[in-house]
Amino acid sequence: MERKTKKKEKQVSVTFFSKQKVSCPVCKKDFEKEELMSGGGRLIAGPLTDELRRTYEPSVKYGTLYPLIYAIGACPSCHIGLLWEDFDIKLDDKSINIILDDEGERIESVQAIFPHYNLGRKRTLLDGAAAYYLALLTYEKLPASISPTIKKAQISLRLAWVCTDLHTELPNRNYDYISQLFYRKALFFYQESLLYEMNKTEEITGIKSFGPDIDKNYGYDGVIYLSGLLELKYGQTEDPILRLKKIDEYKRAIARVFGLGKSSKEKPGPLLELSRELYDTFSAILKDASNVDFTPSDDEGDDK
Repeated sequence: MERKTKKKEKQVSVTFFSKQKVSCPVCKKDFEKEELMSGGGRLIAGPLTDELRRTYEPSVKYGTLYPLIYAIGACPSCHIGLLWEDFDIKLDDKSINIILDDEGERIESVQAIFPHYNLGRKRTLLDGAAAYYLALLTYEKLPASISPTIKKAQISLRLAWVCTDLHTELPNRNYDYISQLFYRKALFFYQESLLYEMNKTEEITGIKSFGPDIDKNYGYDGVIYLSGLLELKYGQTEDPILRLKKIDEYKRAIARVFGLGKSSKEKPGPLLELSRELYDTFSAILKDASNVDFTPSDDEGDDK
């Protein structure tokens, strides 16, 4: 009886390889796409975190699954990484050559953090983290026309999450520290993407879903919310005056999101609730620092 039970456990599958192969836009070689099976109690949705990440409860039959690691593609031939939606992009020869020339450095950088990753096997949590890092390094080389900055923001945030998961699995490998680094990268890229959108340097709309997770698209308002939340959690603290000014700036931005949300049925409810909580947190911080003067100096006024 015990032998039969063990045999059945070995046959449990959580992923499959799609029949249609994916063509790499850089090296032009085809590779298989691994996808997570749905249904059958594989994914048991848990709470939503304040970072808009959907958590999942372990299944008795399938154990702990990480659906996020299948949402990124990585070519096993030239080691580029892209969101699946971007494997259809047409790159010019200059961009292709830049990415191909960078292959060795890209692999070395990823192996330094995620050693022994393998893109030719069924994906592990480590392989998924490596694929996201390959994607982050790939988007660094891509033109503004495909909105790389907002994609780097989303990828960095997901990398922070996956590294947190890796720390749980491998607590002695410093992935908790690495996670913090990617959170700070996410903060930088989210704020940079908003700045680029405002000054028309790069459109933010070139991403299929703002996510940040794969279960729901929280849209542009989600980007503003995450920029404020990440500023609160991971923003610089060396200059307290600058930090308070940043918090005041995002408090006002969150207020605009929350105000619009109250009169719109299209905005996801959880985002409104989390925005209110973040707004209240910002208000409390600013109240405690009410002696700080946020009035622009004469020089700043002249610049405007």
